[in-house]
Amino acid sequence: MNRILKSDETVSITNSRKIVDARNYIIHGYDSLSVDILWSIVINHLPKLKEEVTELLEK
Repeated sequence: MNRILKSDETVSITNSRKIVDARNYIIHGYDSLSVDILWSIVINHLPKLKEEVTELLEK
């Protein structure tokens, strides 16, 4: 995500910085990862990301 955003400024992903931060937290903070937070991300934010990525791929 970070590389894509740096290489092409026209790519617009909602909350892209938060996505990168969440990835880093999941990868490096696994010992303190809350299942509730992870589930909230999956339910509340993943559908929007999927929609935006699908739109980008169709261009």
